[in-house]
Amino acid sequence: MLLVLVLFGLNSLKAQQNNFLSLREALQIAKENNLSILKSQLDIHLLEENVKESKELRLPDVEISGGYSRISNLTQFKSSFMKEKEVVHTIPEMYDLKTDFRMPLYAGNKINNAIEIAKQQVEIAGITKEKVENDVQLLVISTYLEIYKLRELQKIIEENIREEQNRLKEVHSLQKHGTVTKNEVLRAELQLADRELTALNNSKNIQILLHDFKTLLQLPEEQEISVDSSAIINENKVDPYDLYLSRALNNEDIRIANQQVNIRKIEMNLIKGNYYPRINFFGNYALKYPNYMFFPPEPYLYSLGQIGIEARFDLSELYKNKTKMHIADTKLEWQKMETKIVKDKVQDELYKNHVHYQEAIETFKVVDKSLELAEENYRIVKVKYLNQLVLITEMVDADNSLLQARYSKIATRIDAAMKHYKLLHTAGLLKEEFKL
Repeated sequence: MLLVLVLFGLNSLKAQQNNFLSLREALQIAKENNLSILKSQLDIHLLEENVKESKELRLPDVEISGGYSRISNLTQFKSSFMKEKEVVHTIPEMYDLKTDFRMPLYAGNKINNAIEIAKQQVEIAGITKEKVENDVQLLVISTYLEIYKLRELQKIIEENIREEQNRLKEVHSLQKHGTVTKNEVLRAELQLADRELTALNNSKNIQILLHDFKTLLQLPEEQEISVDSSAIINENKVDPYDLYLSRALNNEDIRIANQQVNIRKIEMNLIKGNYYPRINFFGNYALKYPNYMFFPPEPYLYSLGQIGIEARFDLSELYKNKTKMHIADTKLEWQKMETKIVKDKVQDELYKNHVHYQEAIETFKVVDKSLELAEENYRIVKVKYLNQLVLITEMVDADNSLLQARYSKIATRIDAAMKHYKLLHTAGLLKEEFKL
């Protein structure tokens, strides 16, 4: 019997260990499985293919064509109303096989600029992938901590329910002895029902969060998950704001905005290329039958080829391109302004998160003291209630205050941890925090 109990205990411990998921492990799973991250990787791959496609503009265009036809005799009318005519017999079959190629030698640097734009877009996609990863990481952290917070609340509520059940038994016992009224019994029953309802609602919220969490990590719905309390921080100091700001000015949003400015500049150069001629190297070679280079045609297969350089210049661009240049210049100024707005937004967000994190840390002592006072108040009121010196309403108020104080201690530290991670996220330091 003892061996069975030991084996059962070991199996239960092993099951708990298998279900346990640390925050670092959750972030690693999300990095590998999250659909948004996988989609951003595909975006990079597609844009890399665009770079290859842009480079292929330098390659010659080669075309091969052929045809076969039959023609009628040539009829020539020598007078009006087609009264006199002369028929010239032709060679009825015609066929040809032709090859053309054209390779750009100069196009106002348009091809190089198109390639550079494609490369810049790949860099933006890479930064966007980093941003998606960081956003997903923050969402994973937020959901993870919220699950932990609600589960801790569930423990507190369930413990409080057991206390309420014991108190209700005491009230029923006192009622039998005629020392309490029916109203106090109803109040105790109402308090217990309220706690049970709160526990049920909180349990459903945990289920919803677990479902969202498994979707983020692409885990099976039936998998049980146990979270870790080590994610809670107990720091008593906050690094200076300037330390975070120096890193935040290089976060993903600002880097993307700067890359967009570079693209706008290259687009201007691309449009400037319309002012220059296009020069191509070209050639063709053909096999034809019959030989219509002479007349009458000769029934021989012949070949003819040519090779050379051609230049084209669109005169209309001299007046049409001015508007295009003006639009491109306006887009560049707009993008520079947008970059400044993004920088200001990042700084404001960073400052707000830094202040909120400081505030959260400073509330630790307050909530700890509140819990001590609530516990002492609950102890005093409970003694008085058992001695029939106070009404059950005071006992309920003391119980509610203790429940709120116990929850506030846990919630404050979890909220502080979340504010810390938000601060790191804005500063672009979240990945470094977990060394992923």
